[in-house]
Amino acid sequence: MFAPRTTPWPLVALFTAGYLPPYLLPTTVGRLDTSLPLSTTQAGAVGSVLLLSSASAGFLLASRVQRAGARALARFGLALAVLGYGAAALTTAVPAVVVGAVVGGFGSGTAMTVAATRIAAMGVPPREGVRAWERDPHRASTLGLLSVSALAGVVYLTVPHLGRGHGLPLAAIALTALAVWPLAGRLPGAATASPAASGADGIAGAEGTGVPLPRRRSGLVLAVTVLCWSLAQNSLWGVSGRIGLTQAGLGDAALGVVFAVALGAGLVGVLVAGALGPRLGRAMPVGAGTVLIAGCIAVSASATTPTAFAAGEIAWNTFYPVVLSYLIGLAASLDARGRWAVLVGSASSLGAAAGPLTGSVLSAQAGYAGMGLVLAAGLLLVAAPMTAVALHTGGRPLLPGAIRRRGGTPAALVAAATGTPSGAVPEVGAVEQPVVEIDVAAPALAVQGAYDTAGPRQAAAAPGPGTG
Repeated sequence: MFAPRTTPWPLVALFTAGYLPPYLLPTTVGRLDTSLPLSTTQAGAVGSVLLLSSASAGFLLASRVQRAGARALARFGLALAVLGYGAAALTTAVPAVVVGAVVGGFGSGTAMTVAATRIAAMGVPPREGVRAWERDPHRASTLGLLSVSALAGVVYLTVPHLGRGHGLPLAAIALTALAVWPLAGRLPGAATASPAASGADGIAGAEGTGVPLPRRRSGLVLAVTVLCWSLAQNSLWGVSGRIGLTQAGLGDAALGVVFAVALGAGLVGVLVAGALGPRLGRAMPVGAGTVLIAGCIAVSASATTPTAFAAGEIAWNTFYPVVLSYLIGLAASLDARGRWAVLVGSASSLGAAAGPLTGSVLSAQAGYAGMGLVLAAGLLLVAAPMTAVALHTGGRPLLPGAIRRRGGTPAALVAAATGTPSGAVPEVGAVEQPVVEIDVAAPALAVQGAYDTAGPRQAAAAPGPGTG
């Protein structure tokens, strides 16, 4: 489905290393309160601190990736992840575990910041010789979600058979960061500063960082709603392990199988999202997908049997990465320099950070079923503004075959085959231009002259000879 020669594998690997900690949150938090002298709420607080540290990296480094260089920052983040998570995995002293989680969280957040910035930079105008469809940010983020879902599924299947120690999931994160380290050398350094310059990963560099943020209102609305969206997801995800063990009656090994199957279903969802790409736009997947997720959360949180719990978790994890991939693409489309992608991603991490503690508090006060209803209601509330941002900023894409000659061949393909000058035909996937009414009674030369000097909108209103 994806051409190997155009796949940005260093970014996919970096994306995987940055996103793995939230995906392993249930087993990480669940093992903290069973193998260390921590209560359930305290274990949830440690998980929240880890993700809060990850979110802080995004807020601090969003505008500094270009200046410092993607390669140096990625290596720095991966080194912190290896040291922090590795140290936390090897000790049983609670203060040392907390410090290691904070350091590791900042490292994985740094890796995620670099990956988000570079993925967003794929949307800038491509250099000569590179087709637009080879530089799709949605495609890169979809591959990243596919990779992290597959890896997390393997961990969930493997870890229960290796013991009950708290360090196993933390060690898995540290080893992943260590494995990704060599690939960071293929990322561009600090010298890459313009869209025309390309790094070793084959992706054009973003422009300078002195330009103000575009689309601030849409970006702020998206950041706030994504924070709440992520909070709801991770509030349930942080206590899903306890729901399965205590309310649904699953054993530890069976629970690992359910999570692995659920993440496998997420792989299917990511593949579907990658295949659809921009064909459905972004508004429908974001809005309708969030409504479906709300229903799945209510079912999963109220499940009292293994079958109901498994059905809720699998359905939920099928839709979650689909919507997430479109949200990442939507954030990337707001600013080609990647700043909104990083800030929205950091807001998502901030919501994820508060998730474990929020889920623990809500479940303690209202029970798991009550918690599910509260979270579902919150998702329904944020679905509307997220959809509005997608409608306002997304436009209606031109899909392959939308512009056709009489013989049925897409005009974009004809242009590529016949040497038509660049820009004569809209690129596949470009936002459709507004329709301009032109007075056909006016002589063609007058209309063309007005078009050349004033643009299409003024040309439409230009008076013809004998008027006025």
